[in-house]
Amino acid sequence: MAVKTNTRPQNLKMKKADLDLLARLCNAVSVSGDEQEVRDIVLEQVKPLADSVTVDALGNVLATKLGKGKNKVRVMIAAHMDEIGFMLIKDEGDGIFEFRVVGGIDERQLVGKSVWVGREHVPGIIGAKAIHMTTPEERKVALKVEQLRIDLGPDGSSKAKIGDRGTFATKLQVIGPSIRSKALDDRLGVFNLIQLLKTAPDNIDLLAAFTVQEEVGLRGAHVAAYTFDPQIGIALDSTPANDLPFYDTGEVNASYNTRLDGGPAIYLMDGATIGDRRLISWLTAVAEAEGIPWQYRQPGRGGTDAGSIHKTRSGVPSVSVSVPQRYLHSAAGLVRMDDCVNTLRLIQQALIRLDPKILNRQEK
Repeated sequence: MAVKTNTRPQNLKMKKADLDLLARLCNAVSVSGDEQEVRDIVLEQVKPLADSVTVDALGNVLATKLGKGKNKVRVMIAAHMDEIGFMLIKDEGDGIFEFRVVGGIDERQLVGKSVWVGREHVPGIIGAKAIHMTTPEERKVALKVEQLRIDLGPDGSSKAKIGDRGTFATKLQVIGPSIRSKALDDRLGVFNLIQLLKTAPDNIDLLAAFTVQEEVGLRGAHVAAYTFDPQIGIALDSTPANDLPFYDTGEVNASYNTRLDGGPAIYLMDGATIGDRRLISWLTAVAEAEGIPWQYRQPGRGGTDAGSIHKTRSGVPSVSVSVPQRYLHSAAGLVRMDDCVNTLRLIQQALIRLDPKILNRQEK
């Protein structure tokens, strides 16, 4: 486990304008393959900040902020615009739709959830038989998605169509030191990447990739990295905080990915990437020098856009940095505001301190 410079919350605050932007991003419906609503917000925000902005064939937003002078490092930072959700696949009449999940969703926690469908945010609910009508045997078995339906009401068939995406109807809310919302994975990364374009230092060319279809296979990042051809890749994301007690045994949970209040999580290894040791050392050294709390993201399953970036062209040294989040890929995630702010602080300071020689050095 990493030795952290400060293990206590600092009660850092986000400005109201920042929270309003984050709320717009999180409250948007942008499930994989239909990221238009978030893409529109991103384009609105980054066009005044970047030297060039394009939207590629897959729908990635690629924004470039050029530095000055010689020996600039081309740094690609990626944050994905898409979220987990649903796709309508069959209209059964009276506003009842069969659907399938898009991305990694635990089917056991779907029943009774409120949803928004389509770009108009048509309200609905995921329905199943009431408990009064089930047998004791049925209650022992978790319902599969094939047994569930999205109910949009009697006129729902006039408001939605097969192929429309939907997701959980959970608006962002600040709860004390925490932020609760759907889609914090990865609207936090999108928000922070927008902020980084405002503060990009002159010693780098910042290649900001707001990517699509991360939740279904890191697809957009591969295309974006091929276009940008960076020297360094960084993925900004959110990762599970498996920091709750073992309620069934009463034991302390020592098997965790990350913990809330521990600061940004720097990845050693996940299911798609082994972090570049030079970049890990660079980030941890900056965190220690700046007094920014940090933690290692413990090796485990899952992956970020770094999983595609590092395999592009002749290879790109890459690393991931995430905000710890409880209840990831559910109707409502929970993060600490401190961890969000400190993640941005770490990347800002790291970019300022980035020396091109890092790419010539080999870890012993």
